[in-house]
Amino acid sequence: MSTLVEARRPGMRSLLTLIRCEAKMVVRDTAGLVVPLCLPLLIMLTSASGASQTVVANGRTALDLYVLPLVFTMVIAIIGIINMPSFLAYYRRSGILRRLGVTPASPAMVLVAQATVSVLQATIGITTAVLVAFLAFGANPPVDIGAALGVLALATAALYSTGMIVAAVAPTPNSAVAIGLVAFFVLGALGGMFGGRDALPEGLAEIGGWLPFGAAVEALSSAWAGTAVEAPQLLGLATTIVVGALVASILFRWE
Repeated sequence: MSTLVEARRPGMRSLLTLIRCEAKMVVRDTAGLVVPLCLPLLIMLTSASGASQTVVANGRTALDLYVLPLVFTMVIAIIGIINMPSFLAYYRRSGILRRLGVTPASPAMVLVAQATVSVLQATIGITTAVLVAFLAFGANPPVDIGAALGVLALATAALYSTGMIVAAVAPTPNSAVAIGLVAFFVLGALGGMFGGRDALPEGLAEIGGWLPFGAAVEALSSAWAGTAVEAPQLLGLATTIVVGALVASILFRWE
């Protein structure tokens, strides 16, 4: 007498196992682990001493309103736009996603696990920057902590959506890194990473304020100062999330 065994989708235990495996992959990638944690921190250390002495608004200094939002955005952007797409491109190129497609496990679980590990890595980078800024340079907390956390979550979603576009169009891991680097530096340059957007031509400065990097920096700065986040910044981040999800869903291939 034959027994029919019903295939079941993996549960939470399988997802946690996959997250642990993804975490090990990230730890083994030395450059991908160190650069997003140390490069923004190095930039903060070179700017924090003078910026911490300049009060700008509501008792908050230039360190609080300019340097920290830039550092946070850099951490998220490096991980979301460069690191995560390179892992997903490697999994596609090596056939891992295709093989998962014929098992009870869904390839989407890899996306969830990689996104989870990436967010944890970004959280570590941001927490490290906050601790150094507060303990070494006397940084101040946001006037509105809830608004700052909400904006940070929105910025993370927008920059990761941008990374999913990179993962969707990049055929190989090397091309994912190359495309991600170009996207990171273009968005960063237009968003004030190499100096305030005021130094850019008016048209480019306006565009940079709508794109996810510049919108994230400006929105975090406003939330830290306790002032209302302007509609263009929120609209720019929300639009990036929608466009990124739509483009990735259309172009992303499992093999």
